[in-house]
Amino acid sequence: MSRVIERRRELLAVMRRLTLERGHFTVPEVMELCTLPRSTVQDWVTRLLEEGCLVQKEERRGRHPAVYAAASALPASACRRIFTTVDGDLVECYHECMSSGCAAFCAYHHALAGGPLVHVQRDGTLLRECGVISEHDDVEIGLAPLSAVGVVGIRREGDEIVQRIRCVGGPAYSLTDQMAEAEGVCGVEARQRGRTIEGEVRTRALVHLGIGVDDTDAPGGGATFALALALLQHLSTIRGVIPIGHQVAMLKPDLPERTAGNSCSYIELAVEPGRVEEVTDRAVRFVSAEALSPEWGIAVREGFRLLPALRGFGVRARKERVTPDEARDLAAESGILLQGGRGVVGALAAVALRGVPVGALLDPFAGIDEGLK
Repeated sequence: MSRVIERRRELLAVMRRLTLERGHFTVPEVMELCTLPRSTVQDWVTRLLEEGCLVQKEERRGRHPAVYAAASALPASACRRIFTTVDGDLVECYHECMSSGCAAFCAYHHALAGGPLVHVQRDGTLLRECGVISEHDDVEIGLAPLSAVGVVGIRREGDEIVQRIRCVGGPAYSLTDQMAEAEGVCGVEARQRGRTIEGEVRTRALVHLGIGVDDTDAPGGGATFALALALLQHLSTIRGVIPIGHQVAMLKPDLPERTAGNSCSYIELAVEPGRVEEVTDRAVRFVSAEALSPEWGIAVREGFRLLPALRGFGVRARKERVTPDEARDLAAESGILLQGGRGVVGALAAVALRGVPVGALLDPFAGIDEGLK
């Protein structure tokens, strides 16, 4: 079903773009852009005509193909991507929006509603929500001062996560008309429930992979942040991998062996369970091949649940000298892959500081609550 939704999304996007640019499109034009056979494109055109997504402007005349247009120039979805990662009974929901304003709206109202969500954070157009698999039918949704939209339940069914969302007004339009078009969504079912709309949004239960890197640069060149970004881009080309983001963290700033300010980098990915080993292997090979320093280090962790000992290590690395042996011992205890030389300390610290607010990450003298998510 998810492949059918993906194909529908791709074709509608092309048809809408052609309609906006030229006012119409033909089957051969869509065939060329999507590299699909005529029969496939024609079948989809017929289906989308029946659904009311397209209108036929001209019938076929001799060698001239029929001319069509998208029924609406409104964006297929304000939601670019919706996907989820799982760690035991915890689920992280990611919602990348076309608008930071829309993302801020959802962040505010989802946090206000509460329900199964224990943490809501917005990074630009990316909304990140951590929730517990549970049901909360008592969440009230409505007009101000109530929340206009909220998550009222999260459950797992096989290899899918189902979010139950209740809403009114504009969010109801998003739920019924737009979320199904977002990348990563396997399906949406919505129904009227009194004065509200309630729907279930299905996404794949992906693995959260956090990768820390450090000591990849040298006095003569290179930068760890740049290598981390290149690594994120490289791994994102693997089928079944969705990039989440990149962060920089400052460590103890006065260590004599530092290259400059003593920062490390951290990237996050959502990965299909069957791709984790491949992604891990390619990450290690990439860093070992691209690092300019022989002391490079890389840490790879599955899952996002807060581990107190790990967070404590990250806090220590900002205050005092920590040895590579200490890093290796903790990584082994925590089930974290750790490889490399002296850089393993910063690499593990980068993973340990995941979830700390950006302002604190970049200020090496800022205090960090070891209980932060």
